[in-house]
Amino acid sequence: MKKLIAIFVGILAVCAVIAGLNHQMNAKTTSNEKKVLNIYNWGDYIDPDLITKFEKQTGYHVVYETFDSNEAMLTKIKQGGTSYDLTVPSDYTVQRMIKSGLVAKINKSKLSNYKNIDSRFLNLSFDPNNDYSIPYFWGTLGIVYNDQFVQADQVQHWDQLWNPAFKKSIMLTDSARDMLGVALITQGHSMNTTNYSELKSAQKKLNLLMPNVKAVVADEIKMYMKQNEAKIAVTYSGEASEMMSYNKHLHYVVPDEGSNMWFDNIVIPKTAKHKAAAYAFINFMLEPKNAAQNAEYIGYSTPNKAALKYLPADVRNDKQFYPAESTVKNLEVYKDLPLKVIGNYNDLFLEFKMSK
Repeated sequence: MKKLIAIFVGILAVCAVIAGLNHQMNAKTTSNEKKVLNIYNWGDYIDPDLITKFEKQTGYHVVYETFDSNEAMLTKIKQGGTSYDLTVPSDYTVQRMIKSGLVAKINKSKLSNYKNIDSRFLNLSFDPNNDYSIPYFWGTLGIVYNDQFVQADQVQHWDQLWNPAFKKSIMLTDSARDMLGVALITQGHSMNTTNYSELKSAQKKLNLLMPNVKAVVADEIKMYMKQNEAKIAVTYSGEASEMMSYNKHLHYVVPDEGSNMWFDNIVIPKTAKHKAAAYAFINFMLEPKNAAQNAEYIGYSTPNKAALKYLPADVRNDKQFYPAESTVKNLEVYKDLPLKVIGNYNDLFLEFKMSK
């Protein structure tokens, strides 16, 4: 009997030890899970050194995944298979996500560095009061030209692209909103128009540009311009920055009569599980020196006004990427248009491309 009691006591002791170990392991696992931040961002869209710095400062472990389009990101968020704590949609996609109830409201009281954002880039049409989004980077649609073939005064305005001297010289970005938008501007209309007759008129104007078009492409624009294979391109400021870093003969112009101003923004999906980590990261990225470091690495324009003083003078004073207020006031942010209207843009632009 004493042996049985001894064995029973021994078993209880072993069970107690195992239970203690399980409790410690579970506590450690729970602790580790709480110290995780899941970020879903565009590829190569943050300085990796900043992630390392954030992890060291806060103890959070960052799990970083990337996407290549707003649509791909939106589909994955809707599916809900992965609970991301932060993602970075563009302006019109923010509006779409708000309508679909996919994003959580931002508690600005948790962001001491929110005050560093330039007021010009707050309270925009896609998210009034910035209830759901924080500006991350911004940029424009404009004209890149090669000074070996084109003089600066020849490409200061959109209408100048129709110059017969530019026959088969222009690369166009493969985007219905952007290219029809350019034609709309030349006719005095909004880039967000829903009026079909205005869109049809813009298409006719684009058709007149076709003799000057070398190609309608996407990423290939960078290769053509870097290698001096095209004289002019209509593209985005971020793409222009990359091209210009490879080819000293390239320059970027934002026509002061108007263009698109785009924003990429940080949002917190409603399914986020680590909101404290999300707020810590947003606040970290809004710190002026961190925002400046990120802007230098990416080459896009920062909306963080306090960060500008930490950028090299030749960067913050570069009107190609930080245009004057007289130009900024004429820039339009894209709205999330009704699907039928988006279909009209796409159909008219496809007809234009097929006419080549």
